[in-house]
Amino acid sequence: MPTILGTFRTVVSRGAVRTSWIEAGPHQQALPPLRERARSATDAELDAIHWLRVLDASQRAQVATQMQVASAGPGDLVCKIGRPATYWLGVIDGLLKMSNDSAADTAITFTGLPPGAWFGEGTLLKREEYRYNIEALRTSLVAGLPVEAFHALLETSIPFNRFVLNQINERLGQFIAAREIDRLNDPDSRVARSLAALFHPTLYPGVGSLLRITQRELGYLVGLSRQRVNVALCALQEARLIRVEYGGVRVLDLDGLRRYARNDREPRKESARAALASNRPDVNRR
Repeated sequence: MPTILGTFRTVVSRGAVRTSWIEAGPHQQALPPLRERARSATDAELDAIHWLRVLDASQRAQVATQMQVASAGPGDLVCKIGRPATYWLGVIDGLLKMSNDSAADTAITFTGLPPGAWFGEGTLLKREEYRYNIEALRTSLVAGLPVEAFHALLETSIPFNRFVLNQINERLGQFIAAREIDRLNDPDSRVARSLAALFHPTLYPGVGSLLRITQRELGYLVGLSRQRVNVALCALQEARLIRVEYGGVRVLDLDGLRRYARNDREPRKESARAALASNRPDVNRR
């Protein structure tokens, strides 16, 4: 059977997010699978992996020889539903999204995964197949620790166990909050919730106070058009919770952003809406 080459394309149309498979043309050359592009991590890349600091010197040295990194292009699937989990994965640079199988059901994005994110530990602990897709929204540098090395650390390092337990606990809280906020059916709250989640200091320590993201990428994560995301960003900036900068968003008040996402705020001023309806140019347009 011939191999069908191509890539996934994610688009937003009338507020709905759809992911489709685009076949490669006869003149397009497909890249080899992500695993075949993997290489050993450099010292600088290892320095960016925050959880290595909880290990002792001998464990860090061992992990350094096992860690693999690869560059995933836009649309590349880092994880695919139904495939066995063989690596614990993290984002060194770039942006990924975790979603369901849009071909079989309504497209749902569970969360975005910015720099510093490590994910899939639950799947590894149960030694089961992936129940979600992980797709690169832009060119991203992804790190992977082999599953057996992951389990070896669980067997030998109490600090590593604490780290993994804290990861699971924080992510559970994040998903519960997301479920509560999604019931509000308020686009501004959805954008605020997604931004607050991406700035989570425990789950995503590589982000800091400035997140490199475009309106289009944020739209993919929240299921809104770029134009509607711009409306929400202007409202959040008007509330002095964020500042939109070239190529990214800076958080000014993370706790306030979380309260806004929960709709725990005073009715927003009409001035924000009026400003958005005027000829004010789009912020962060790319």
